[in-house]
Amino acid sequence: MTRLLNRFLAVSLLLAIGINAKAAVEINSSAPVAGTMTRNTGAEPPTINPISANDTPADIILSEAMDSLLGRHPETYDWKPRLSDKWEISKDNKTFTFTLRKDIFFHSGDPVTAEDVKFSFEVYKIPEYKAAEKIPYYESISNIEIVNPSTIKFTMKDNYFKNFEVVATTSIIPKKVYGDIAKGSKMNKSFVGAGPYMLDTYDKGQKIVLKRFAKWYGFNTPEWKGSANYEKYVFRFVKEENVQIEMLKKGELDYLALNSENYMKKTQGDPWGKTIEAKKVLNKVPKSYYFVGWNQKKPVFQDKNVRLALAHLMNREEMNKKFLFGMADLATGPTYIQSEYADPGVKPILYDPKKATELLNKAGWKDSDKDGVLDKMIDGKKADFKFELIHPNKDMEKYWTWFKEDLQKVGIKMEIKYLEWSSFTKLLDESNFEAVALGWGGVTDWDPKQIWHSASAIPGASNFVNYKNAEVDKMIDEARIEKDRAVRIKKLRAVYAKVADDAPYVFMFNQKYNFYGANVRFKKPGDTFQYEIGYDYWWIQP
Repeated sequence: MTRLLNRFLAVSLLLAIGINAKAAVEINSSAPVAGTMTRNTGAEPPTINPISANDTPADIILSEAMDSLLGRHPETYDWKPRLSDKWEISKDNKTFTFTLRKDIFFHSGDPVTAEDVKFSFEVYKIPEYKAAEKIPYYESISNIEIVNPSTIKFTMKDNYFKNFEVVATTSIIPKKVYGDIAKGSKMNKSFVGAGPYMLDTYDKGQKIVLKRFAKWYGFNTPEWKGSANYEKYVFRFVKEENVQIEMLKKGELDYLALNSENYMKKTQGDPWGKTIEAKKVLNKVPKSYYFVGWNQKKPVFQDKNVRLALAHLMNREEMNKKFLFGMADLATGPTYIQSEYADPGVKPILYDPKKATELLNKAGWKDSDKDGVLDKMIDGKKADFKFELIHPNKDMEKYWTWFKEDLQKVGIKMEIKYLEWSSFTKLLDESNFEAVALGWGGVTDWDPKQIWHSASAIPGASNFVNYKNAEVDKMIDEARIEKDRAVRIKKLRAVYAKVADDAPYVFMFNQKYNFYGANVRFKKPGDTFQYEIGYDYWWIQP
C-alpha cells in the first residue's frame, strides 16, 4: 500500500554470485541477539508518521517498528499470530474476530487494547492525517465492535477479496498518542508502535536509528523466535548508487539491494567474496516495475494515440541489453509480468519510430512550420510538442537521456528535471507535473483500485496521472467483491489488458531476480525465503 518506487557466510565469489533456488529455508529459532544492522532507504522520507507515510523509504523503516494482528510466514506465506494469537472467520467470510495476546505493549509502555485496534482503522478517515491513498482498502469495513478489552470483531459490508488481509496487516497504533489529532498529525519525525524496534535517534538528513524494544512479545513466542536479532537497526538516506556500493564495501552498510547492472559491473575484486558477498536469487517476491507516466490533465496526453506513440519511442529492448544485461522482462502492463493477474496475451509495446510517427500524425501532430518540432492547434493556439519529465533518481537519468534523444528525432522536446524526494512527492500529491518517472512495488494479491480507479484520482492519492476509464472502474469494482479466485483473476486480467491498451504509462521492466550485497559477518538461514529475502532472520555470531 505504499509507493516504491513496493513490500537477505563467506564463500568464494563464484558461489556468491550464483542463483540460489533452494526449495525451503528453515528459520534459526536459536539465533543469538547481537550487533547492529545498517541499511539504506535511498532517500529521507518526508514523514515517518505511520498513518500518513506513503513512500518506500518510510515503509522500510516502519516495517521494523510497527506491528499488526497477524503476519505471514516468509517461506510458506501462511498466516502467523502477532498481536492476536487467536482469530475466527465467519462462514460467509464477512466477520472476523480477533483475540489479543495478554503481553503486548506499545513503545510508550502502555498495553495494546482493543480500543487501540479499533482506532487504528478509524484514523484513516480523519482528514488531518492526509491518508487518502489508503482509504480504498478500508471502504468495506461496516462495523468494528469491541467485544471486551482483548477481543474485537470486524464486520464487512461486502466480500472484497482483501478484507481479511487488510484487517490482519494494518499497523496498530496507540489511541492515546494519535487520538490527539492536532499533535499526532504533526508527528512527522517520530512514531510510537508496538513492533520489535522503537525509535532511538533521528539525525535529520543522515540517519534514523532504531533500538530493540525489550517488551516485544515476539522474542518469547515460538512463531517469532529467530527474528529481530539485532540490538539496533540503522537506516541511512544515501541516494547515489556508487556511494551506496562504496559504503557497503567499507562496512558502512551491511545490506544493500542491487540492480542487475551494479550486480554485473561492480561486484568483482576486493572485497567481494571476502568481507562482502553478492547474491542473485530466485523467489516468489512480487517484482517492481519502473514507468514513465503521463498526466492526463494535460491536453497533450489525453489522446491515446499520443501515449501509444510515446511508448513506441522508448527503446526498452536496447536499454535492457545495455543497462540490465538482459536480466529483465519488458513490462506489458500495470503489475509484474510473472503475476497470475497479468494477462499473458498482452505483448510489450516495442520500439518503432515509424509507427510512432503514424500515431502522432493521426493525433494531429505535424511539423507545420518546419522548425524540427511537432506542433498542433490546441484551444485555438499553436502548441509545440514539448514537456518536462520529473524524476527523483539521478542514477536513472541515462534512461531518460536516451529517451529524450529518441523523442527529439521525431520532433518531440522533453526536458529532464531531477527533484529531491520530498519536493518530488509534493508535486505528485498535487498532480502538478506533466510527465513523471517512478516505480511501483508488486503485491501478491493485486487490487488495482489504489492506482487505476478514477476514485483514486484525487490529491494525495496514487492515481496522480489522473487516469479515468469508466469501464475499468466497473471491472475493478466487480473484481474486488468476487469470491471465486479463478473468476477474480480472469476479471483482473481484463483490467490489466484494458489499462495496458490505454497506455497511461510507458511500462518499462520487470526484474526476473533479486540482487543484493551483504556483509559476511551476518549468518542466515539461506540466501532467500520464498516470499522475502529474510534479513530480519539473519544474525551476528558474538
